[in-house]
Amino acid sequence: MKWIWQSAGLNYIPAMRKLQNLFWSLTAVTVLMAAIYLTFTVTRWASRGEGLHFWNTSSVIHEVQSLSDLVTVKYVMDKVVVLEDVKWYGENRVLLLAHGVVKAGIDLKRLKPEDVSITEKKIRLHLPPAQVMDAYLDDKDSQVIDHSTGLFRAFDKDLEQSARQNAVDDIARAARHGGILDEAETRGKAELEHFFKHAGFEQVEFR
Repeated sequence: MKWIWQSAGLNYIPAMRKLQNLFWSLTAVTVLMAAIYLTFTVTRWASRGEGLHFWNTSSVIHEVQSLSDLVTVKYVMDKVVVLEDVKWYGENRVLLLAHGVVKAGIDLKRLKPEDVSITEKKIRLHLPPAQVMDAYLDDKDSQVIDHSTGLFRAFDKDLEQSARQNAVDDIARAARHGGILDEAETRGKAELEHFFKHAGFEQVEFR
């Protein structure tokens, strides 16, 4: 019985050695595959550098157009609007406290291939002019303070709507005079310069 146990033990040792060798072989293969993968991944990332290997006019336009929301400037303004409709037999009058919002920016979707020039690590862009993107009243904070109707006049339901439209026009005009377009252009250029320098370009110029 002892001899059988010893024989089993003698057979067991070579088997364990074979299994151990197989284990280390598999481990070596796994390590080698991991090394190859990491080398490929690092090389691929390194080949991108800061992204310059992939930049061309089409990719620049695609990326820049996706930034259109980032270059928006918003002004919030309050204005009191009085609108009167005077007739010889009476008048209608609306007094509106308007809380308006004006948004401006650069419509980067208008960027064309000829507006982009790339030379190694330098990029030049010709941007569209800044413009007012939207102007509206915040209904939550806007209210009619007074709406009066003359004795011989019928209630004019359109007078308040006209007052609101006048308020929007006045607020948009005031925002333009206040420099919202200049601010939108300045911010747009700053955002784009930051974006492209982060992408690896050393010089960003606007023309």
